[in-house]
Amino acid sequence: MDSATDHAPELASFLDARDLLLSSRADYAQAYEAFQWPQPERFNWALDYFDGVLAAERGAQDGLRLIEDDGTVAAYTFAELSERSSRLAGWLAARGVTRGMRVLLVLGNQVELWESMLACAKLGAVIIPATTLLAPEDLADRLERGAVGAVISRSDLTGGFGAGGSGAAGSGFDPAPFLPVAVGEPVPGWLAYADFEGHDSPFIPDAPTAGMDPLLLYFTSGTTSQPKLVEHTHLSYPVGHLSTMYWIGLQPGDVHLNVSSPGWAKHAWSCFFAPWNAGATVVLFNYARFDAARMLDVLRDAGVTTFCAPPTVWRMLVQQDLTRWQLPLRELVAAGEPLNPEVIDQVKRAWGLTIRDGFGQTETTCQIGNPPGEPLKPGSMGRPLPGYRVVLADPVTGERQTGPGAEGEICLDLAERPVGLMVGYRDDPERNEAAMAHGLYHTGDVASVDADGYLTYVGRTDDVFKSSDYRISPFELESVLIEHPAVAEAAVVPAPDPIRLSVPKAYVVLAAGREPSAELAGEILAFCREHLAPYKRIRRLEFAELPKTISGKIRRVDLRRSESGRAEERSPAEHREEDFR
Repeated sequence: MDSATDHAPELASFLDARDLLLSSRADYAQAYEAFQWPQPERFNWALDYFDGVLAAERGAQDGLRLIEDDGTVAAYTFAELSERSSRLAGWLAARGVTRGMRVLLVLGNQVELWESMLACAKLGAVIIPATTLLAPEDLADRLERGAVGAVISRSDLTGGFGAGGSGAAGSGFDPAPFLPVAVGEPVPGWLAYADFEGHDSPFIPDAPTAGMDPLLLYFTSGTTSQPKLVEHTHLSYPVGHLSTMYWIGLQPGDVHLNVSSPGWAKHAWSCFFAPWNAGATVVLFNYARFDAARMLDVLRDAGVTTFCAPPTVWRMLVQQDLTRWQLPLRELVAAGEPLNPEVIDQVKRAWGLTIRDGFGQTETTCQIGNPPGEPLKPGSMGRPLPGYRVVLADPVTGERQTGPGAEGEICLDLAERPVGLMVGYRDDPERNEAAMAHGLYHTGDVASVDADGYLTYVGRTDDVFKSSDYRISPFELESVLIEHPAVAEAAVVPAPDPIRLSVPKAYVVLAAGREPSAELAGEILAFCREHLAPYKRIRRLEFAELPKTISGKIRRVDLRRSESGRAEERSPAEHREEDFR
């Protein structure tokens, strides 16, 4: 890409920071010490960077490539995406979408999603991404709490909103009407998205965009409570995802595939901002049902160089003989939940590549990770990424926990507030006060630190529990469980016990071809006895499907409630350690 000095000063500050991280790909110390967040007073990533740099300087390169389940491929260059999104922005503006208006997007992995996000950003409208799996009640919640002014929805999903933009079907309330736009087949009462292609007036922004203007409102997946409404700005995600770009190891011209569903923050992380910050091509595989062998074929045939997938997908991939696929991959990463060391080892043995863990939230960009070229420690999720000052603290008092072996809640020092941190939880002052207490942003996740500054994940603050006065990390026990060849996934929660207060209980999903039995339960429990200290060992086991959010995260809170509600009564499907003595 051209030198940053060829661009306006505020854009140049973004490009300088980006170029530092691109050139420091294999030099973590240099990147961490030298990087400073650019904070331009005025900045519109879609206009200033996407149009002004990507489309202008890399216009002929594919910006987006969509591979369908039937093998067909649709590709769109940066220049095409720039022109189409500007045309769409002008068409939406002519129909009343204004700066600051909240626009709900209910779209799958289709070009209209990327066009709509770019168009809304150019307009200064506020994007509310939503998964296509929402029920009418969920849509009603988005419309009401999101104060939505416009909806762009796939045609087959418009029924969940009621007729003609009057509010969600069966929602029990009548919100103010919104501007309804349907993508696909015509829908009575809805504008046809395809009509924007006939709009020929040039798009002219009505005003400059302030960097701190709102850009995104995300409803979190709600693993423990009602979804929170997270607010991000034209800086916090577009600029903030420079840290994510660095963690992944993206370079200009890369072909990047991320397994993620629209509507969740990880999709914006790795299918939008991070790869395009680097000038990489985004590739999506629109499968109807996940098939590990087909995904591996796509990685090979599409020439994918950088690949990101959640732990659930990695656990399915390693059930294949990975040595059958010779892939052009250079970087492998995982995020969403910590990745178990056994999976990392299996991939490295097959491909000679290491899956690098990363940690972040909807509320932030990537905070902690193992960047390319740095030594990895088994089980560690890495070190703070450029721009993030991470501290461990007591979650109640905020007292900082320091020194090798210290354990505490992962927090961010607000005295050096990172650009990639959200503004806050919209319209929720009590939750904001708790999240920002003691001059820290509290993530709700617990980690320990070693003498070299490497952080190891322990669990959510509400997942860690005590057994016989010992602190138990579910993640540590789950990592041992999935080392057993019969175990595909596992979740560990406390089960009531009259003597020990609670004991670790595992809910186990078996690998393909394995059937539940008492004999297998005994074998898995014996395996855990061999690989865990006596106070940590799993004493109860049940074969079951794991409850998950619609974004794929395990809802341990549901399992904990199930156990606490049972008191000391034994589940009929439960196997206990004492059964095998």
